[in-house]
Amino acid sequence: MGSQGGFYQSKEFLDLVKSIGEARSKAEEDRIVLGEIDTLKRRISEPDIPKRKMKEYIIRLVYVEMLGHDASFGYIHAVKMTHDDSLLVKRTGYLAVTLFLNEDHDLIILIVNTIQKDLKSDNYLVVCAALNAVCKLINEETIPAVLPQVVELLAHPKEAVRKKAIMGFHRFYQKSPSSVSHLVSNFRKRLCDNDPGVMGATLCPLFDLITIDVNSYKDLVISFVSILKQVAERRLPKAYDYHQMPAPFIQIKLLKILALLGSGDKQASENMYTVVGDIFRKCDSSSNIGNAVLYECICCVSSIYPNPKLLESAADAISRFLKSDSHNLRYMGIDALGRLIKISPEIAEQHQLAVIDCLEDPDDTLKRKTFELLYKMTKPTNVEVIVDRMIDYMISINDNHYKTEIASRCVELAEQFAPSNQWFIQTMNKVFEHAGDLVNIKVAHNLMRLIAEGFGEDDDTADSQLRSSAVDSYLHILSEPKLPSVFLQVICWVLGEYGTADGKYSASFITGKLCDVAEAYSNDDTVKAYAVTALMKIYAFEITAGRKVDMLPECQSLMEEFLASHSTDLQQRAYELQAVIGLDAHAVESIMPSDASCEDIEVDKALSFLNDYIQDSIEKGAQPYIPESERSGMLNISKFRNQDHHEASSHGLRFEAYELPKQTVQSRIPPASLASTELVPVPEPMYVSESYPTTTVSSASSDAGSTELKLRLDGVQKKWGRQTHSPATSTSSTTSQKTVNGITQVDGSNTSNSRTRETYESRKQQVEITPEKQKLAASLFGGSSKTEKKPATGHKISKSSSYMVEKSHVPKSSMEIASEKKAPIQQPPDLLDFGEPTVQSNAPSVDPFKELEGLLEPTTEVASAKNHSSTAAATKSPDIMGLYTETPAGIHNKDDGDILSGLSNPPGTHMLGGTTRTQVAQSSKGPNLKDSLQKDALVRQMGVTPSSPNPILFKDLLG
Repeated sequence: MGSQGGFYQSKEFLDLVKSIGEARSKAEEDRIVLGEIDTLKRRISEPDIPKRKMKEYIIRLVYVEMLGHDASFGYIHAVKMTHDDSLLVKRTGYLAVTLFLNEDHDLIILIVNTIQKDLKSDNYLVVCAALNAVCKLINEETIPAVLPQVVELLAHPKEAVRKKAIMGFHRFYQKSPSSVSHLVSNFRKRLCDNDPGVMGATLCPLFDLITIDVNSYKDLVISFVSILKQVAERRLPKAYDYHQMPAPFIQIKLLKILALLGSGDKQASENMYTVVGDIFRKCDSSSNIGNAVLYECICCVSSIYPNPKLLESAADAISRFLKSDSHNLRYMGIDALGRLIKISPEIAEQHQLAVIDCLEDPDDTLKRKTFELLYKMTKPTNVEVIVDRMIDYMISINDNHYKTEIASRCVELAEQFAPSNQWFIQTMNKVFEHAGDLVNIKVAHNLMRLIAEGFGEDDDTADSQLRSSAVDSYLHILSEPKLPSVFLQVICWVLGEYGTADGKYSASFITGKLCDVAEAYSNDDTVKAYAVTALMKIYAFEITAGRKVDMLPECQSLMEEFLASHSTDLQQRAYELQAVIGLDAHAVESIMPSDASCEDIEVDKALSFLNDYIQDSIEKGAQPYIPESERSGMLNISKFRNQDHHEASSHGLRFEAYELPKQTVQSRIPPASLASTELVPVPEPMYVSESYPTTTVSSASSDAGSTELKLRLDGVQKKWGRQTHSPATSTSSTTSQKTVNGITQVDGSNTSNSRTRETYESRKQQVEITPEKQKLAASLFGGSSKTEKKPATGHKISKSSSYMVEKSHVPKSSMEIASEKKAPIQQPPDLLDFGEPTVQSNAPSVDPFKELEGLLEPTTEVASAKNHSSTAAATKSPDIMGLYTETPAGIHNKDDGDILSGLSNPPGTHMLGGTTRTQVAQSSKGPNLKDSLQKDALVRQMGVTPSSPNPILFKDLLG
């Protein structure tokens, strides 16, 4: 590398990096770093250090901090470097400062003035460096100092500056929403930016805003759908592709936003069906990023209003995930299946064998995810199998946190779906025995209450059988060497209440068992207290029955020990037991009645049983009780007391906290005044860009407000890149090739799907499906598991998704289906068909060099757009757009469109669906169809949403 080293660093610095990399222990590394710190402390304090040397010292300080050592002695020098005039030195200083300092550091105040000056710099690299520091260092107190400059930079000519300004603005909103609440509408404005990077950065703050308030952003559904459609159709530059996927991270963020906006909203969801279906068809499942987009599509479908064809596409994608050999994809498939069964529980039956395979997989993470799926699928018919498998898994793991979660889920499922009380008690015994004290104490109380209440009916025989079985099981469990404290409390309580109830066990046998428990767990005072109380109950029941009480020697010694115990609770219980044994049968029966644990205790708040005593006392001369509110003397005293307190508080110091300031509620400003009140005036730059046409405003709208721009978004035209759709391409059969940016590519989705299916079939042939696995699948899913149902193909609606669709979709009977098979009838176009329309194009082919000239010369492109519009107006074809707008056909505004007016196209390009009006007119089926269906079908082919017939105004997009 030479004497000066590589990358403009000295040989000394490179030797430092090399020596640290070759260190064989942490102690050796620390010794090298401490020596470097001493060297830097000495050299950095020297006067007149050259800039190049100081830059290297700062970088070496960053390296020291990265290794975990303190380099705070050099922070001030990094702050000084941010003031330097040299671009390289300044950017190095900003980098070091953002790594060294946090937003609450004392040196932040020294950087704010530098940031303010650099935000106004003519060099966009300096502005970007300052914006990086803004995102990292500006805290809530210093936001007002830089907020105006950041808002102005939202209109900077450089897209990199606009993108970083959006990020800084988003950071301000996260730190202090109230300080930028009046400027939030700027995010809407930047959504229409010409640069896809700026638009993608705007999606992040919009996602946060929509998460908080969905209803305020419902009007942006069409805009988000149009952006997603353009991204999916590869309208963005190639630079945004990742593993041959067009801007996948923007697609994922848009799908997350659409899932929020379409949740429970049928009208908004209908606008999303087509584009989500297109993404399902176009996604390449052979790459990880393609599978990520597919997974996000499934999440979106499970959130929006259900659609049968989208549910079918989601089920097919889940099938490919579950059949994969990759654990990651199978995990993703299990998670997606858990989301989808909330809408259609029967979908899981198609994948029952795959779920069983995941349940038996050695991968612990996949197994846990499968148990989460089974938890969501539990019902009364399969609760026994699922809970037993969960308990077996709980026994096999050592993670207390996850064991607690599994135990709580077992208890919840057992309480909700228990087929019988006996099974519930046995299940709770297993949970208590193996989960131990990780089980909530409330579960123990619920179990005791269930045993006491029985079946809740008047069947005393069934209740006694339940209690007898509980006593038998607990006596058997007591032979275990170590039991949890909570479980022992339940056992002692049950044995005390019902140990001798049926006469099967003698009192001496039960008391002996209880004494053994108290001696075995002598360190647990709670268990011993429960044991003493249980002994008192048994002896009380014996006395009440008229039988002689013979206390065992071990019980006697235990009582003597408790009488002298340091625990006051144990001592009191022992004295109570001693007192109860000495009473007669009638008194004991009154004190401790048999099987009275579930009797309601009535509390007499008025203490009416003391009325006779009070009357006798009054007759003997006692004074009656006077309430405090009726005592005149007390009232006067309280008045003086309050007056004295008021005088003291008025003259003395007050220590009450200041009242919190009331937050001003932002009222919804009418759209007409939005531009003047809510938006910060941002001057638009005059840089070369594509011009956008605007439609002429109708007379009615112009009378309402002449200053409002009317943006036409129905059928939203393309915004980025060239038109790639070939109208002459037929999609009647399965497409094997597709044209992307003028290059024919082979669509490998079908081949990848078939390859995945063959892989799984071959793997399934190797793994023998045992009868035990078939029986387990039948128990879990309640259906036959001999042959796994193959994923549905085509547009056949599965049973699992059909019942969640709108009630107006009435299923056809078998007779109607048979008649349709015999005599095929011309059906109206399917409004939810995701296939591309088959159209015959007579439009002249476009010369790519002509388009290139149009991209380079906007004026020529505008002229060609005018000629094209006049030609379209002269064509005698039905005006489809006239169905949904009040704009006269064939009339276009000749003025250049505003760049911020929305998601519109340069003139002369086709509509987003790739179909012109002439083509739509030629693709109509004839006059036999109903008018409404014809309009909806033709408009859907053009990409126009029927639910929004009127053009969207610019004011609607912004507010």
